[in-house]
Parts: sequence; C-alpha cells; structure tokens
Amino acid sequence: MIDRPRLVRRHNPHVHGFDKYASLSVGNGNFAMTVDATGLQSFPDVYSDGGVPLGTFSNWGWHSFPNPDGYTMDNFSLTPLRTFNGRAVDYPYFPWLQVHDPHTEYLRNNPHRLHLGLLQFEFGSSAVSSLSPEDFKNINQSLDLWTGEIHTEYVALGQSVSVQTVCHPLLDIIAVRVESPLLGSKDMRISLRFPYGSPRGMGVDWSKPEQHQTRGTISSDGRGIKIRRMLDDTEYAVLAEGSSGRFRRQDEHHYQFVANDSSILEFVCQFSSLPVEARLPSFTAVAQLSEEEWRLFWMKGAAVELAQSKDSRAIELERRIILSQYLTKVNSSGELPPQESGLVHNSWAGKFHLEMHWWHSAHFALWGRTQLLEKSLKWYLDILPKARHLAESQGYEGIRWPKCVSREGVNAPCYIEPFLIWQQPHPIYYAELIYRDNPTSETLQRYRELVFETAEFMASFAEWDAANERYVLGPPVAPAQEIYDHTTTMNPTFELAYFAYGLQLAQRWRERLCMARNSAWDCILTHLSSYPIQDGLYVATETNPETFTDEKLAKDHPTMVAALGMLPGNDVDPERMRRTLYKVLDVWNWDHTWGWDYPMLAMTAARLGETDLAIDMLLIDKGKNRYLPNGHNFQHGGLPVYLPGNGGLLTAVAMMAKGWDGSSGDTPGFPSNGTWTVHHEGLSPMP
Repeated sequence: MIDRPRLVRRHNPHVHGFDKYASLSVGNGNFAMTVDATGLQSFPDVYSDGGVPLGTFSNWGWHSFPNPDGYTMDNFSLTPLRTFNGRAVDYPYFPWLQVHDPHTEYLRNNPHRLHLGLLQFEFGSSAVSSLSPEDFKNINQSLDLWTGEIHTEYVALGQSVSVQTVCHPLLDIIAVRVESPLLGSKDMRISLRFPYGSPRGMGVDWSKPEQHQTRGTISSDGRGIKIRRMLDDTEYAVLAEGSSGRFRRQDEHHYQFVANDSSILEFVCQFSSLPVEARLPSFTAVAQLSEEEWRLFWMKGAAVELAQSKDSRAIELERRIILSQYLTKVNSSGELPPQESGLVHNSWAGKFHLEMHWWHSAHFALWGRTQLLEKSLKWYLDILPKARHLAESQGYEGIRWPKCVSREGVNAPCYIEPFLIWQQPHPIYYAELIYRDNPTSETLQRYRELVFETAEFMASFAEWDAANERYVLGPPVAPAQEIYDHTTTMNPTFELAYFAYGLQLAQRWRERLCMARNSAWDCILTHLSSYPIQDGLYVATETNPETFTDEKLAKDHPTMVAALGMLPGNDVDPERMRRTLYKVLDVWNWDHTWGWDYPMLAMTAARLGETDLAIDMLLIDKGKNRYLPNGHNFQHGGLPVYLPGNGGLLTAVAMMAKGWDGSSGDTPGFPSNGTWTVHHEGLSPMP
C-alpha cells in the first residue's frame, strides 16, 4: 500500500524568494487565489512580467465593457462558405489577427473573466507599503499539498512574520492567520484593493478608477466590512472580517484592516456573486474543512509512486504527477469547463476552449475522481438549446458545440475557431468515461440526449462523395493542427478517427438502451474516408499530404499520431503509425508545439509498445514541456500557465500504469527493463 501522505508531501513546493515562476495557489475548482512570497498578493508587479500572476478568479465573475454600439452576434455579418457538395453554410468568420474590426474586437473580449480584487499585506507606517521585495529576508514558504494550506515565514522591518493561507473547499473564501510583532506596532496591515476589469493577463486595469464603484459599509465594531462592487453591468459582493482591529477606507477602491495591539490576526474574506448575509466562518474552521477536503481527495483518488525507480528522471516525473493533480483540482474541477490558464490569469479573455476540455479533465475519470469531470458536464446540458440552434442555423442535425466561449456558450467571430470540429465527439467520450465508472441506467438516461444529439451532428456534417463512394469531413474544416486553410481542408486524419470513434460509442449507447442501431450512422462508419497516407506515413490531412516534406507544415500539434494513442486506433496500421511517430520525432519543429503534444506522443508510443520513448516524450527537454517549481506547464511569457499540459500528463501516466482496453500485464506503458518501479492504486484503464 502506498503511503499517500508521504508521497504527496515530499513534493510540497518550497519557495525562498520572490520567484515570479513560483507563486502558489489555493482554491476549490470554482474559485482560486494565487499569492506571492508574503503569503498574500502584496507585490503583483513582480509576477505579472512573464511570470505566474497573482489572480483572484472565479467561475461566476465575468465583466463586459459598455456596449454603446450594440455589438452582438445577432447583428454580426456572417460569411457563407461552400461545403464539399456546394451547400452554403454561414460562419462568424473574421481575420481578426490581420484586420481590426471594433465589432469583432468587442465580441472577442466580452465577457471577460473578472479579477475580483487583490488581498495584500502593506508594510511601514505610511498609508501605502514602503517596502520592496528586496527588503524581505529569510523567506521560507511551502504549500502543504495534503491540506491545501500555504505556510509562509520571513523577516520584514527586522521582525519575524508567520502567515497561513487557506481556501474554503465549497465557498469562495480565503482565510489567513498572521503572527508578527509588526501587527501590534501598526507596521503591517491587510488591504483590499479593487481594479477595473481587463480581458488580458492578470485581468486588472488600475487606470480607470472612475469607471467602477466600491461601496464599503464598516460594522459598528470596525472588525467587519460589507463591500458592494459595481463595474458597468456587473455586481458582486465582498465580505471580510478580522479577529482584532478595525477597517478603514483609504480611497474608494482601497480598504485596510489595521490590527489592535495583538501580534496575532485572523482574517477571513468571502467573494460572492450575491450579497452575503451569513456570518463568516473562523480561520480554524476553514483550515479544518480544507484539510479534510484535501485528505479525501488524496485518499479516495488514485495514486502512482515512482520513487523506487532506478531511472534518475523518476522523481521529477513523480513531482509533475503530484503537482498536476493539485493544480487540476484547484483550477479545472469546477462547474464550467476550465480556461487554459485556469483561475490564475486571463488567456483568451478568460474564455474556455472546448477542444481543450478533454486535456484538462478526462484524467479525473481515470484517477478515481469521475465526479470532478461530471461537475462540468451540467454546463453542456445547460447550453443544449444554443448548441442545437447553432447546428440548425447551419443546416445540420443535432447539436454543434462551440469552441472558445464564456459561460453563455456562444462563439465570437474568428478566422479559425468556428471551423474546428474535434471538440464535437468530446461529450460522447466524457459520457462513456462516466458510464464506465458508473454503468447504470441512470447514467445512460442522464446523458442519452447529449450523446445522441452530438452524434446526429457528426453524422450530418459528413458529406457523401459520390464519385469516390465515401463520406468526407470538410471543407470547410479546421483540423486540430490549426495551420491549414479551413476553406479547402478535407479529411484530417485525427478528426476522421475521432468522428468514427464517437459514432461507434453512440451506437453502443443505443444498444445499452435496448435501441436499434442507427442505420445512417452505420452507413457512415462503413463508408467514411480512409486515413490519408503519403509515402507510407499517416499525414495531417488528405488535402495537405506534404506534412513531413514541407517544413512549414511540420509544426503545431502532430495530431495524426493521436488516432492511435489518445484514441484506441480502430483501423490504424500499427507499423505505419510507428513509422509516422518516428518521422514526427525526426522532422517536427518543437519550438512550435504545445504542452499537451508531449503526453499525446507518449500515449501513442505506449500503445505501440515503445515504452522508453513514452517516458522520453513525457520528460523531453523542450521549451513547451517545462514544468515550473509550482507545477505549472509554462509555454511562454504570455501564457505561463497551461493546464492542458498538466491534465494530459495525468491521462498519459494513468494509461501507461493501468493500461487500456485490450492491453496485457501491469504497467504496460512503462519500460520493463528494471529501471522503473511503478506502484499504483485506484486507476482505471483507458478506453
């Protein structure tokens, strides 16, 4: 049996300075706060310059700029594009990267996820902090992954400071306990500062104080405050309370809590979309709830231990596994599909990319945490009418899922996003994972509409090529490798494989429900185009067979390999896929890849029995496969947090350790040469 507390805690992150790549987060899946080396968000500028920013984000907090011109998708001019058989389909197409259009710009940036406010320490006797990061000594900070609590110690102004920071597991509450002589001398205080919204980066704009309102009501004893925040049409509430001291207003958007003579202060702050009337829990209560929630998370889910391996890379892979579990729980386990940067900062205005949802969250079902995947599926059910309207407006059956959206579920104009289709089978895959974990009639009934209506769209999207007696996908279509002309692209390999697999699963669901197979779906499965091949290799698309001979095309996601790896590989020739995989390794431009490409390649290698290569792919020393001290998969300065890489890593490891349908033996994806010792508990095999 794995000693889980020991396994988890040996990877607790430790911080000894203001490292912009080592900020730490606490959160519950729907809300999170990221803090610096002081234990709160005292020096955000240090971390906003290409580091991991100090965000306070939620799944309910969204903001839109004023819209005096009435820009909406209903009055956006659509562009008709011809399908394979010449039918005109309207798309919200606009080359927004090349041409500026106020209508497009507004719709892409609104709504955007809202930074709810900075919770900071201020030091010195002046009204604002008089210290800089260089003034802090003996910094010793750690995140206890087992309890979800950040412990911070340092020396400031010659005095010791000890801070504990924790998040409530159900409510959007941050609780802090501070111990320092600086509190009683009034040289240390807690402040709340509120910015205007921004779709970019940290999500703050401090230059427009006149465009938002912060109205605070301080309690009669001074220890509590109720704040009403108003930004254009967005309103939310903040409720805060300190154990000993008084609130005071510095300016409209800045409140401070100054301790009395005590050297110990407990401070609790709740953010809410609705006014909060209930009393706040104590710091101790929040800390106890957090500890229990995280203990259950680590004990009830699966575990993988690699520390006894002889391979020197094992401990680093184990670190990434543990930290990725923590980060995906904090950022990707809420009631909405997560954005690629989670609840840390805004990427793509804080909107989420549905094609990435698989990479964020499919691993939950393989790691014994199916309920965390299932939480976000309610959103799909909620937007079914909009997805059905999208399909109907384009002349398709069933429901067409959008791509990059906010909680409203409507695509903004773009040159590429409306044409992606590989997010379409995802909900069928999720439903299948849930059914495998809970194979009941209740599961089948809950998701039957989602499965069948998704399959109806996929079937209607495929068009009959009479000349070649086959069904084709596209044009127009944008494959997962987003570098091709969507107006001419046809039959991308990965999408052919995924559409076929999705329809096969949908037929299986019909049979489980004692329904006859859908004959139209079977016809498509029988006659769907073969995977495009050139020079004995699987290539990206039928219309671009020069995948490996044109260096301009050997970049971005090499998703042709995912047909056998992420997917079970129906009708894939393993030897041809093996040659394709090695060709990718030989010619691909690694500077133009993304973090989930590496676990994707590892899964393909594992299914092919190339176990040494699977490990090499997970740990390859490439820029987009960098994992920071806090566990985040760094891509570049504008995208320092990339959770699809973390989720993909967990999926690949689960598959390599537990196997997949039809695999044999234990740990079939790890080398069997004695260099790897893999202990695992509670994993489920991958389809």
